[in-house]
Parts: sequence; C-alpha cells; structure tokens
Amino acid sequence: MFARRAPTDEKKTSPEERTLNKTDRLFALLILIQGKPNMTTRHLAEHFGVSRRTIFRDLQSLEKSGVPLTYAEDSGGYEILEGYQLPPLMLTGREAAVLLLGTNFVKLQTDASLKKDADEVSVKIKSILPQGIRDYIDRVLNRTVLDPYWLNTVTNAREDDAETGKWVQISEAIAHRNPIFVRYHVASRDETTRRRIDPLGLIYYSDHWTLVGYCHLRKDIRSFRLDQMQEVFTMSERFSTYADFDLQAYLEEKGLGRRRRIVLRFHKKIYSHARRRIPARIEEERTGETDKTVTFYFENLDYIANWLLQFGASVRIVEPPELREKLGQLLGQMQDVLQESPPLT
Repeated sequence: MFARRAPTDEKKTSPEERTLNKTDRLFALLILIQGKPNMTTRHLAEHFGVSRRTIFRDLQSLEKSGVPLTYAEDSGGYEILEGYQLPPLMLTGREAAVLLLGTNFVKLQTDASLKKDADEVSVKIKSILPQGIRDYIDRVLNRTVLDPYWLNTVTNAREDDAETGKWVQISEAIAHRNPIFVRYHVASRDETTRRRIDPLGLIYYSDHWTLVGYCHLRKDIRSFRLDQMQEVFTMSERFSTYADFDLQAYLEEKGLGRRRRIVLRFHKKIYSHARRRIPARIEEERTGETDKTVTFYFENLDYIANWLLQFGASVRIVEPPELREKLGQLLGQMQDVLQESPPLT
C-alpha cells in the first residue's frame, strides 16, 4: 500500500516567474564564480538550494552567452578565465524593480528637469533587461501608485515651477566646489538680494528643496530655498573645502532636526498610523496598557500643533507645555472661524 502524499501549500509558478528566477540565479551564479573561483557544482547547488543538475544547466547557459568558464580538474571546481569583465550593469529583476520604483519617486519632484532625467534613466534601464523581466516589472509598476493626492500637487506646481533646473545646477556646483551667484527673494519681507554662496549641501522637505551654504553677504552658513532663487549663476572658480563642516550636525545644531523635546501619548489603536507620520527621528518609545508614549525633537512648535490636529482626541501632549498652549490657540482660532461662518440655508 502506498502512503497518500500530504497536500502542500506550494504555489505553482508561471513561466514568466520561472524565467525571472532563472535569470536572477544566472546573474548571481556569474558573480559568485568570479568572486569565489573553483567552487564545485555541489557547493554551488547548496548555495542556491537547487540540484546539481540545475547548476549544470545554468553553467551551460552561461557558456552559451559567452562567459569563458573553465573546469579545474585538481579542485573539481569552475572558474572564469582571467581578464573577463562583467558587463557594466548586471541587475536582478528585484534590483531593477527597486531602481525603477526609485525613478518614479524622483518623478514626483516639482522640478520638471528631474522628471525628464528620471524618464531617460527608466528607458535606459529597461533597454538592457530581458523581455521576461521587463514584463514582470511593468506588471509591478502598473499596479503601484505613489501618493495619488501628491500627483495633483506636482502637476499644478510644474505649471509655474520656480525650481526647474536649479537642483541639477546646484548639485553639480556642490560636487565641483564651484561658488554660485544668486538673486534671492524673501517673500515674507518682499526683499530681493544678490548673494555669493559656497554651496555645501541640499535638503529635501515635503514640498521644496533647500540649499545650505556659506553666504558671503552674511558671513555665515545659511539656508536658501531653491524656489525663492530667481536666478542662479555658477562661477568657474573653486572654493576651498569646508573640511570641518558636517551637514547633519549643522541641521541638528540649528534645530532643523532636534531642538525642542516633544513627548506625545497616542492611543494604541492609532499609534502605528501616527508613527509613520512623525516628522523627525524617534528618540524613545514607551508602551502602556492602552497607549504609546513617543519622544522626538523638533524646532517648530507651530508646525507640530497643526500636525496634531489630524489625530483629534487620540493624542495627548505630555511636554512641552508651550505646545499645549499653541494647540489651544489654534483650536480657539478654529472655533472663532466656525462661529463667524454663515449658517447653512
């Protein structure tokens, strides 16, 4: 009597998935043999979790594609002839999907020139991929949407984009240590000044880019929004390296990352949602019976007060007391607006 074979939960793979898995394995096999020559088929089979027969077929596929494999009889292993170089870009399906997803993030920038560059990068990456992987990636990306509400904001912003081309120009100046000359407008003071700046770093916030650099007018390191730069000129000379400048340390020192200690207590039911939206690095988390207490540092209490409105009565401010006052003022202003609103007819 034969024992009945127990059913398995093993998922059947499609021809496209099998092609993708084999392509990924061939890439990895080629890199492994080049990095660790004289590996036997037994070792290779154990490494990839497949049979030796599969490894033999993979080795034949590599040879047919032009890889000069040799067999060392003394060790029983395989190696690649000296002098053979891998093609300049070797990507697995997963790596290619991650790269192309990254280009989609870049396309969300309001700078139209960045979107154009991202489109060209996507075309180049796809052009070197086998058809099976291209089809797989198209299926993934066609079912992936990055912030559908932000897409409308980006589309509207590009119609009158003040940042177009500036990111590329300034990033190149940073890399080559070229000073830039800008005409800078501060809307809050309705003031326009001309500045010579040694660009040191770029920071991206949710809706704009900011340059950190040494301002020769103010004789100090300052921050400048790219969308407030009316003109940017790159100078041909080079400035000396600011060896002691640390961008992250500068941000923290200036309070752009951590100045005021914020302690909030969230109801457990919404904490996972709130945690993903905390606009700073989390320093500490404590778990209570029905709540989660989180600590982080942030400079702008007005921003945090507005940010807290989305959580309603599910959050309590532990400290600082000034934040409670600002939230109370904000709620009072909202109450005044409601009272002044005309009744519905």
